[in-house]
Amino acid sequence: MFFRKKLLSSAIASSLMLVPFALQAEQVDSINTLTVTGILPDRLEAVPGSFDIVDERDLERRRPFTVKEALKTVPGINAVDEDSYGLALNIGVRGLNPRRTSRTLLMEDGMPLFLGPYGDPSAHYSTPLDRVERIEVVKGSGQILHGPQTVGGMINFVTRPVPTDGFEGAVTMDAGNQGFRGAHTRLGYGNDTGGIMIDALQKQGDGVRRGHDFDVTEFSIKGQLNLTDRQTLIAKVSRFEEDSAITETGLGQLEYAQDKFQAPTSDHDRFEHQRDSVQLKHIFDINDSATLNTQAYYADAYRSSFRQVNEPGDGSYIIDGTAYSELDRCGTAATAANADACGGRHRPRDYEYWGIESRLDFNHTLFGLDSDAVVGVRYHEEDIRRRQFRDGDPRARDLDWLKSFGTDYLREDIRIDVEAISYFAQNTFHLGDWSFTPGVRIEDLSIKTDVVWAEGDPQDIRQTNRSTDVLPGFGIAWNGIDNTTVFAGVHRGIAPPRPDRDLGEVGDGVVLSKTSPEKSTNWELGLRSDYFDGVSLAGTLFYTDFQEIVIQDSGRFFNAGESEQAGIELAGRIDFGTFYDSAHNVYLTGSYTNLFKAEFSKAVPSENIAAGNRMPYAPRHMASLSLGYENPYGLDTRIGVDYISRQFVDGENTRVESANGQEGMIDGYSLWNASINYRKPGSDITLFGSVYNLTDREYLVSRVDGKVAGRQRQFFAGIRYEF
Repeated sequence: MFFRKKLLSSAIASSLMLVPFALQAEQVDSINTLTVTGILPDRLEAVPGSFDIVDERDLERRRPFTVKEALKTVPGINAVDEDSYGLALNIGVRGLNPRRTSRTLLMEDGMPLFLGPYGDPSAHYSTPLDRVERIEVVKGSGQILHGPQTVGGMINFVTRPVPTDGFEGAVTMDAGNQGFRGAHTRLGYGNDTGGIMIDALQKQGDGVRRGHDFDVTEFSIKGQLNLTDRQTLIAKVSRFEEDSAITETGLGQLEYAQDKFQAPTSDHDRFEHQRDSVQLKHIFDINDSATLNTQAYYADAYRSSFRQVNEPGDGSYIIDGTAYSELDRCGTAATAANADACGGRHRPRDYEYWGIESRLDFNHTLFGLDSDAVVGVRYHEEDIRRRQFRDGDPRARDLDWLKSFGTDYLREDIRIDVEAISYFAQNTFHLGDWSFTPGVRIEDLSIKTDVVWAEGDPQDIRQTNRSTDVLPGFGIAWNGIDNTTVFAGVHRGIAPPRPDRDLGEVGDGVVLSKTSPEKSTNWELGLRSDYFDGVSLAGTLFYTDFQEIVIQDSGRFFNAGESEQAGIELAGRIDFGTFYDSAHNVYLTGSYTNLFKAEFSKAVPSENIAAGNRMPYAPRHMASLSLGYENPYGLDTRIGVDYISRQFVDGENTRVESANGQEGMIDGYSLWNASINYRKPGSDITLFGSVYNLTDREYLVSRVDGKVAGRQRQFFAGIRYEF
């Protein structure tokens, strides 16, 4: 520990030693190379990798109900509709398993959003779209500046800035079918000295399945203080609360055939999530060519779920390791009537993490070339506690009742401590129409797991998983054609080793497996162009070689050898109004992904995985297409369709459906959607409406915990007043 902290101190000192060099740096034409709250630089033409920006105008046009819909237009992204509001976010990038977005780094203004970014990278929270100014998606070599996940991409939610010119705000009210209603208020004031902004929102409604109601509230305060002409302090505090009846257990084959939208135990199943976060950023413009950014963040989250049905499709409950049908006071089938007579299992978990990062961005002319450099270091700690309580008594639905008996009903207590230090450096050399960007990231990680209680008995199982990984990257960009960039890049990717979430049994004891970090080599070749007025095009050919892919099976994580993913991503937009110089604009937007290779390149006999098998939840084709019309009188209307081809759900590529619904195929489907906005020129009021799954198509989205149906037709309408 002493050595690691000494190393951290040395790294910070080294970064600060570069400040005098930055003070002497020769001023070049490009300054302020880093946006304040974004992860993309201002000089986008020099970015040597693929990226997408979903800006506020795009969000207004599409009127997405959730983050998932907002990202369906981004090529390479598979967003799974497991619930109606995106409370448990499932996003997969370029064929990676979308389960809880565990291989895609989620951030808000550069701060990680997972329950535990290293120890449990599960997405049970994402920034509400009401607070978002734009969404940045980075999939190329620029990932090495951020971590810990660098294998699948990054998604950064950039929140609205504090007002700078007086008082402003907005009030939004919307409502729809399935009991949905929501409200959002934003109030702020600012001047040359700084400002403050308050956001408050509340959303509630019914879920995909009957009884899966949800209630979400969030309150946040964001402030900015301009200390001097060159120093700015930004602070943000947020409180998020979720209370829902959404259960992770799906349906078995028979249950799904009877009623795909049923949830027999929804009267008792519960999911609660509270999240408090603090973010503090100091921005020091040392001179016109150098900026020192220091960010500190803290998050404290508690999530607790109560589940009665453990396995779908077997007509039984699992209570204290005993089938529900074996208990006299319980029925023989998982029905609402029988659920009233039984208890279940609680899984309360506590997560706390904090970190501090300092990075220096500066321009220089070392070697006689105009250059943009970034160098920095981050220290990060996590403290995780996972517990489980179970019993068959109906009173066990009350967690406090179970806790009142001490450890009598405690089944599991696992503590996970994480300490991580990250170092990163990158330099972009500009030479005429060319730019060259070498960079490197070092992840030094220690994960300590302590099993205090397991299988209802005290334990003393300790494990430390340490790793130090060097992640280099290199990219090239060429801008020899007006408004066009051709790029190529390669970078080393990594996902931290995953601690086991559920313990396995060997004889009378328990075991704790140890996984290695996922390692990959990611290649890209692409083009983005706005050469013609009113026409934007982008295309990327990618190839990812995994040396240590990790597979999840019923909560267990294990290294499954090697895999390869390759494909092509295309995106474009045509504004015919610009093309023909007309105030009436018909626009066409679209994206397409062909993941022509996503397979295991090495067999794993112990798991019945053969070389050449398709990876789970990796559809070969994904597409999104929208046709819209906007006029100078304030009307903007759009209709679109999203398509996903069929998918395997396990490494065995099982085609025959199992009784519990967890094995089998997921058929492809197309979903139509539409939106409309009207704002009279000069007015402060916007009227809007949106509908998803316009034709009310029935479709399947997941088999992870049994069969889960996709959303039925969902629509909402609302009004926003800005002042």
